[in-house]
Amino acid sequence: MPEALEIERHRAAIARTDISRPVRLAIEGSILNPDTTFFDYGCGYGGDVQRVKNLGYTSTGWDPYYYPDVPRTAADVVNLGYVLNVIEDSEERRQSLIQAWELTGKVLIVAAQILINAPSKTQLAYNDGIVTRRNTFQKYYEQQELKTYIDEVLNVDAVPIALGVYFVFRDEAQKESYKAIRFFSTTSTPRVRIPVKRFEDYQEQLQPLMAFFTKRGRLPVKGELENEQELLGEFGNFRRAFGVVLQATDEAEWDAIAYRRSLDIQVYLALTHFDQRPAWQKLAAEMRHDIKAFFSSYEEACQVADQKLFSLGKPGVIQTACEKSKIGKHTRGAIYIHVSALAALDPLLRICEGCASRTIGRVDGATLIKYHTDKPQISYLFYPEFDTDPHPALKASIGIDLKTLFVTHRDYENRANPPILHRKETFVTSNYPRYEEFAKLTQQEQELGLLNQKSDIGTREGWEKCLAAHKVEIKGHQVYPIQES
Repeated sequence: MPEALEIERHRAAIARTDISRPVRLAIEGSILNPDTTFFDYGCGYGGDVQRVKNLGYTSTGWDPYYYPDVPRTAADVVNLGYVLNVIEDSEERRQSLIQAWELTGKVLIVAAQILINAPSKTQLAYNDGIVTRRNTFQKYYEQQELKTYIDEVLNVDAVPIALGVYFVFRDEAQKESYKAIRFFSTTSTPRVRIPVKRFEDYQEQLQPLMAFFTKRGRLPVKGELENEQELLGEFGNFRRAFGVVLQATDEAEWDAIAYRRSLDIQVYLALTHFDQRPAWQKLAAEMRHDIKAFFSSYEEACQVADQKLFSLGKPGVIQTACEKSKIGKHTRGAIYIHVSALAALDPLLRICEGCASRTIGRVDGATLIKYHTDKPQISYLFYPEFDTDPHPALKASIGIDLKTLFVTHRDYENRANPPILHRKETFVTSNYPRYEEFAKLTQQEQELGLLNQKSDIGTREGWEKCLAAHKVEIKGHQVYPIQES
């Protein structure tokens, strides 16, 4: 083994045109925001430092080669992005992780290259990684291996955010709040249906209360609402104030929000079973109030969640839940749903998907989730043109075996004849922005007999032949006859 190679580590730095994925995920998750300070440990050319600064945030960075004279300063959010995988010395790698954590006030972002994206194994093996053609070092981690490494070195419980991206939280309650928020159903505030004068007189003051209930499915407790004093001064308590809201809206819609919220909590708690379930005191205050509103105790909430989780191990439970689902496209061995419809699914199916995403985090950019009914597997399918292309082509898929947690990746981007989608409205819920447009196209295609040859039209070439045979073309989401010249 060539031990004395001169690795040119700085050549691994990447010149990006946009914010890196780990930092973008921190911004999207409100981990990094205008009220937090940012430090990039091993910042390379400094692209993230500058782009975060351009957003108006406090941002600095250090790099041993490009910015060696910038002091390494403590910050709320510290980024260790794709640094661990380019350090060939295992002790130095460990120290870099420890030093970045010591600078972290709130959240450490750790990102590294994951094995499924690794190039061929023809490169020169060196220590526990490879030497690339550019004479840089690369260590490729398995997703779970990276978590184990972070956890053991720092004595923490790192949260998977995406493939190769983990957040490490200083505060336990903040960590649990962040994990729980992933399972919140997105709901819209019920519409005003009845013109009630008392409601109209106080509509502006009641808006924050309505927004709060829409988000959490319950009334606030003392200290949770900004205009609390104003409302309590006028109505005496939140229940009376909400009574005025109920006069002008449909109470059943608010009940549905509360019910969905109780299911969200069950999904979150079911998935905490795999890690060390947080003690009651370690939960964020708002989550404790949520649980009190929907369950008689924390123990009862955990019991209900565990019953759902354990039922997934029984034969046929997933298959039955899939077959009963009114959402999604059903095929012989699977059900396919759009990611936007996930929160509307049966809690059992949401927990099942959570068993996959608890390992790999959010699958960034995935369009459809495929529940396999003939084997314990979840797949995430990427159709980047889903909204704009009437029949989008599959770009990639990531599959997770729920028993072994083994991750497989398939790339379809350069295939001449990739699989394509039909009947797009079946993957989404009826409130999806383009649902009507998708449904109208399917109706046209059905009436013209375009969808009859199921085995032939599942690929781009087969579909093009079908269109040619019927002498039609599709522009936008409309079918037009081809004009004979």
